[in-house]
Parts: sequence; C-alpha cells; structure tokens
Amino acid sequence: MDHTNFVVSCDWLKENLANEGIAITDCRFSLAETDLGRQKYQTSHIPGSYYLDLNQDLSSAVKEHGGRHPLPDLELFAHKLSTMGVEWQKTLVVAYDDSRQAFASRLWWLLRYMGHERVAVLDGGFNAWLAAGYEVTDVTTNPRNGYFTAQIKPQMVVNREAVKQRKDLPERVLVDSRSGERYAGIREPIDKVAGHIPGAVNYPWQEVTDSQGYLLSPSEQRQRWLEMEKSEEIMVYCGSGVTACVNLLSLELGGIPGGKLYAGSWSDWISYG
Repeated sequence: MDHTNFVVSCDWLKENLANEGIAITDCRFSLAETDLGRQKYQTSHIPGSYYLDLNQDLSSAVKEHGGRHPLPDLELFAHKLSTMGVEWQKTLVVAYDDSRQAFASRLWWLLRYMGHERVAVLDGGFNAWLAAGYEVTDVTTNPRNGYFTAQIKPQMVVNREAVKQRKDLPERVLVDSRSGERYAGIREPIDKVAGHIPGAVNYPWQEVTDSQGYLLSPSEQRQRWLEMEKSEEIMVYCGSGVTACVNLLSLELGGIPGGKLYAGSWSDWISYG
C-alpha cells in the first residue's frame, strides 16, 4: 500500500484482486447525470468490484434541512456492506472513482465514521487502472456474506450550530473545499445562493490530486495545511458534504488527523435563509 494505509496503487490492487479479504467498490458518479456512474459500471469495471451510488447508497433522502446529500441511514448501509462481503474491522475496502477521489473519498470517510478503519482509495482511480492496461469486465459481482456493524464516531462530524459557534474562536478553523469561484460567489452552478460561510478559508478539493488524478505525496499534502497545524479544531465543508471528504483525506495523508465534516455543508447552511 502506498502513502499511508489509506491509499493503494493499481499495481498493488492488481496483485491482490483474488484476495478474499478485500472488497472493491466502484463509486463513479455524475452530479449532472445521476445514472451515468451505474451505466459506466455496467459497461466496464474492475473485476470483483461492487457499485455504490452516491444518491442511493452513500446518502439519504433530501429534506428541508441537512443539505443535498445527507448522510445515509447507517443501518441500511451496514446491511449493504455486509452483502458485499465486508467483515467488520477485517475486510479492506478499496474505493475508486474517475473524478479525482470526489466520490471514493465520501465512502472512505463514511466507513471511518462508522468505526471501520480498513479502507483505502485507489490512487489515480479507474483512469489509472485503464492506463496500466489492466483487465476490466462487465460482469456484475455476485453478493457475498459478510458481517458489518457500526460504531459511530460522532466527534468526526459537526452541525450548523457548531459551525455558527466557532466564529468567536480563532483557533477553530472552517475550510471551504469548493472552487475559488464558488467560494467567492462569482459562479454558483448548483446551489440557490452564492458565496461562503463567513470566516471560512478556501482550500479547493481539486488541489489534493494532480491533473491526472494521482494524490500528491504526504509531504505535499502536509505543506498544503501548514497554517492549520496548530489549530485546535478544523471543520471542513463543500456544497453538500461530498468533496469536503477529499480535503479530510488530504489532512490525514499530511499527518494532521481529526478534521471534522460539516455534513450538510453550504446547501444546509443556506436552507435556513
């Protein structure tokens, strides 16, 4: 495994495809075409991988508050993982997408939030797998019998009230993970209101990887967060609590653990008017 225990390379995964102790998850998704990820999976995926849909599996139904991608019903999600053969604290779950970890990181964060530390993202994602010339298939993976439970770590998530209360505490940092244009309110392609939460600093999630989708080295990840090293608390948000997880992965890779997700993010924040 590369970087830390949270990243694996295509070469490593290829060598371990037959390992019963690994569950591979295809997390490809498109916010613009919500069926596209599943269609891609049905056409071509890494052998043995299962498909997890951002809307149907990694989120729950949208309500008045809570943002565009509320956290999933964890009991249902644990059952889903069990049908993928995931054994609690034993199985290594490897997540991949083709969007520079945007959706794979959501699964990475969710599993750790549920107390399962044996999870990694595939460096470079599906595109790197193709570039390496490795085998793909259109055969849907059969269900397996696993046992996944959850021991929730509530300290990993914050709500709107916690974010509001931090404004008078400079040692508590709020990170906006969206692009600079969305942060500045110049362009808002998704949400009804443009701008950012007062006091937030901007660290775009796309900077965690290079243009090919490979993660920057741990030392480069750490360099990104130098100003945060002595912060008492780091809260991270994006539009809906998805791509913020890429920054949370970056913090971990850079040796600055303990970042917290504002799960509802900007779409929850603006729902209160």
